Amino acid sequence: MTPQAKALLAVLGVFLLALPHIVNPYILSVATLILYLAYTGQAWNVMMGFAGQLSLGHSLYVGVGAYASAALFIHYGIGPWAGIWISIALCVALGAAIGFLAFRFGISGVYFALLTIAFCEFTRVGFDHLQWTGGSGGLFLKVAQRDQIDLANFRGPPAMYYYAILFLAASALLGCYFLLKSKAGYYWQAIRENEEAAQALGINTFRWKMLAVVISSAMTAVSGVFFAFYYNNLFPEQIFHISRSIEIILGPIIGGVGTLFGPILGAAVLTILADGITEILGVLGWEIPGIKQVFYGIVMLLVIMFLPHGIWPPLARKLGLGK
Repeated sequence: MTPQAKALLAVLGVFLLALPHIVNPYILSVATLILYLAYTGQAWNVMMGFAGQLSLGHSLYVGVGAYASAALFIHYGIGPWAGIWISIALCVALGAAIGFLAFRFGISGVYFALLTIAFCEFTRVGFDHLQWTGGSGGLFLKVAQRDQIDLANFRGPPAMYYYAILFLAASALLGCYFLLKSKAGYYWQAIRENEEAAQALGINTFRWKMLAVVISSAMTAVSGVFFAFYYNNLFPEQIFHISRSIEIILGPIIGGVGTLFGPILGAAVLTILADGITEILGVLGWEIPGIKQVFYGIVMLLVIMFLPHGIWPPLARKLGLGK
C-alpha cells in the first residue's frame, strides 16, 4: 500500500467516524447499507477475486447466518455474541460441503456457480417449510429500543449499527490486505490465473480453494447476523433469493474484482446512484417496478464494456494509489 493510499485511507476513516454526527438519519441508513454491501462484497471477493471461484449463491450464507442467530435469540434467549459462532459454524460446514463436492469431483467455473445457486435454492425451499423459523410467513425480532444501547443483545440506535458495520468493513479490508500478502494469497492468485500450472508447481489446489470457501462463508455468516438484528425481519423468499446474491457481487464487479478497495467503491457508487434514481422518480411521482434491477444491469453493462477490470484499477493508477 502506497503512502498516498494510507493517507487517503486515514482521511476516509476520520470522515466515516464523524459521519453519524453530521448527517441526518436517512443518509446514515444509506451509509450503513453501503458499508454492509462493502463488507459482504469483500467476503465474496475472497472466493472469487482472490481464488477465482465464482459463487452466485452467497445469499445462502447470509440467510443461514441470519436465521440461526435470530432463531436462537427468539426461542432460547441466546444473544447474538454467542449465536454468531453457531452461525459461522453452520455456514462454514455448508461452504465446506459445497467446496468438497465441487473440488473433489472437478466441478469448476460456471458449473460451480450453478452448484452454489442450487444449494441456495434448496435451502430457501427448506426454510419455507420450516415452522421453527416461521416458514414462509417470516421470522420477526422485537424491534429495538432506538434510544438505548444494549450491546449484550445488539439492540440500539442507528448509530450503533453504523459503527458496528464500519468496524466489520474495516476489519475485512485489513484482513484481506494481510491475506493477499500471505502465502495463501499468492497461492490463490496462482490458482486463479492458471490452476493446472499451479498444480504443476506443487500447490495443493484442493486445500487452498477449500480455505478460500471456508473464509468467505464465515465472513458472510457474520453479515447475516448483522442483517437479522438490524432489519428485525427475515423471509426465505427475500434473503435466499438470487437477487440478494447478485446484490452482494455487484459491488466487487463494478469496483474491481480481486482488488481491496473495489468492493467498497463499487458498493458506494451503486447504492448512491440507485437511491438517487429512486428519490428522483419519487419526486416526479413515477413508480417503476424493478427500476433498481434495470439500473444495476445498465451499470454492469457499461462497466464491462468500458472498464472490464472495474472502476478502481484505472482510478488508482490516475491517483497514484495501489490496489
